[in-house]
Amino acid sequence: MSLASDASTRAKTPEELSAPITVPPPPSTEEPTAGLPVAPSGPRLHRPPVLPRLLRGVLTGATKSAAIVALLLVWELAPRFGLVDRTFLPPFSEVARAWWALVANGQLADNAEASLVRSFSGFGIAVAVSVPLGLLIGWYRPVADLLNPLLQVFLNTAALALLPVFVLLLGIGETSKIAIVVYACAWPILFNTISAVRTVDPTLLRLAKSMDLSAPRLFQKVILPASVPTIFTGIRLAGAISIVVLVAAEMIGAKAGLGYLINASQYNFAIPQMYAGIVTISVIGVAFNQLLVAVEKRLSSWRVPATG
Repeated sequence: MSLASDASTRAKTPEELSAPITVPPPPSTEEPTAGLPVAPSGPRLHRPPVLPRLLRGVLTGATKSAAIVALLLVWELAPRFGLVDRTFLPPFSEVARAWWALVANGQLADNAEASLVRSFSGFGIAVAVSVPLGLLIGWYRPVADLLNPLLQVFLNTAALALLPVFVLLLGIGETSKIAIVVYACAWPILFNTISAVRTVDPTLLRLAKSMDLSAPRLFQKVILPASVPTIFTGIRLAGAISIVVLVAAEMIGAKAGLGYLINASQYNFAIPQMYAGIVTISVIGVAFNQLLVAVEKRLSSWRVPATG
């Protein structure tokens, strides 16, 4: 008997019996793919289809504009069917033609530019003055106790009631018109800023004070960011007031502006031109409000949007 047969028939040791049995893998029948990149095995990102998003956007836009379209349709049909006197309320198509004629001859652009310069100048001055003053009054209680009675008196005095006073003191030129806009815009911004500072979440203040923040850092990191939404409520309200008050001031004494255009069209019985000026004021007001909303979202992007 050979040595090989002796080794195969020899009894195995306990160590050999406990060793794991390895089975060699079956030979691969695929050809080697050396040099080809291997695709990752992770989950793929599935983008939502474009068509449903477009349809959803169109549906949202149609829903938001349905009321305006209905108003314009009623405006167009009511004079044509004799429901109202078309002499005093012409159809919207006639107003649109008059608006385009004012655009073509440059009258609308000149008057709109004059009004926008006055309105934005007064609005900007009111924001620059009222926001810091409101933060100061809201942050320091003694200053609020001192100035609050005087502020309440001015708040309850209508801006247009003081228009003759501004004209007497500042003249009939640009200064009086900008000043009346500043006066009208200052109060909603000021009181909303004061309210914003005083209504900051007390939990945020306690957490900030527990971190030993100094007063300037507390004001910068907690008070200002938390006050932005309420402050912008007053700013948006002031933006609408700036246009309304200015138009009323231009109707009393001005040689240019949308208020002057509306008043002159009424005296000349150019009713479509009068409504064209009114529509222009509405469009400017909506566009200005949307601009302020965009700025507010930009400054308060840290806020977590509400769910549900």
